[in-house]
Amino acid sequence: MRVLAAMSGGVDSAVAAARAVDAGHEVVGVHLALSANPQAYRSGARGCCTIEDSRDARRAADLLGIPFYIWDMAEEFRAEVVEDFIAEYAAGKTPNPCLRCNEKIKFEAVLNRAIAMDFDVVATGHYARIIDGPNGRTLHRAVDMGKDQSYVLAVLDADQLARSYFPLGDTTKEMVREEAMRRGLAVAQKPDSHDICFIPSGDNAGWLRSRLGSQDGPIVDEDGQVLGTHHGAFTYTVGQRKGIGIGQPTVDGRPRYVLSIEPLSNTVVVGSKEALAVSEIVGDRPRYPGVQPVGSRRGFAQVRAHGTPQACTFECTDSTITAILDEPLLGLAAGQALVVYEDDQVVGSATVSQTHR
Repeated sequence: MRVLAAMSGGVDSAVAAARAVDAGHEVVGVHLALSANPQAYRSGARGCCTIEDSRDARRAADLLGIPFYIWDMAEEFRAEVVEDFIAEYAAGKTPNPCLRCNEKIKFEAVLNRAIAMDFDVVATGHYARIIDGPNGRTLHRAVDMGKDQSYVLAVLDADQLARSYFPLGDTTKEMVREEAMRRGLAVAQKPDSHDICFIPSGDNAGWLRSRLGSQDGPIVDEDGQVLGTHHGAFTYTVGQRKGIGIGQPTVDGRPRYVLSIEPLSNTVVVGSKEALAVSEIVGDRPRYPGVQPVGSRRGFAQVRAHGTPQACTFECTDSTITAILDEPLLGLAAGQALVVYEDDQVVGSATVSQTHR
């Protein structure tokens, strides 16, 4: 099997490529250059896709004895991920750029190019499992629940899943680092990348403000009473408690939370924690890694990459996924990803468009 190994420069993708080599496949490594002006060095665990990362990927490929190339995908990344991120925040939503990158870059643009070059699959260092069954391939949680990345892979469709290869799904992170050390890979102890890769400073609000500007607007309670002024509604997130910028407390002294963001009026609405509770979630733009289920099903809903799965009843259609939660969930924003599971199998994902109390 001809395998294109996506090598980020981290330990996970290096070990995934090594395992593909050990399995006897014809492996070619590729590093994706996603920034037109990459940093020379990362700052601790912040950011990725730096010059340092590309060099680490090349050194790992050299050690494994496989061909290695760098693909410039900066323009595709800017258009499909960065601009989408800005537009979603401007619309009062809270997007997940990692899901969009998996959907549009790693498993669309890269996979399409790999297929055109006669590769059979794209291998990555994601922690998830693919299981072949009577109904075809299905996507499942990784053995290491602490590192499970099935949530950010739930945007794959069945055709993309058929061309995907995740060698680390049955392994813990500790085992991967130990294996990397045994293999002599220099990235064995390299820290994982956190935060949004194109905002390595971690200052999301400042980064957005530099691109969307600062427009003052009112902060109001649920009755419309003005409580303060903000300097850009897009810098707030539903469920936020700290840094809202209200000088006056509630009558009973309880904290206020961001309940909603109204981009047309540039208004931030705040209220009690109880007002954040939602019991019904509706998502549009559904994606199904396997066979789309029919009718109402029991399972679990997850709305954050490492969030707690919530027991629910869900229904999937061509245009929406709707989940009715057994227990209310707090602080869910439009634009986040809803992923539904049956046991540890990913059923589908959708972008949250509506919530109901």
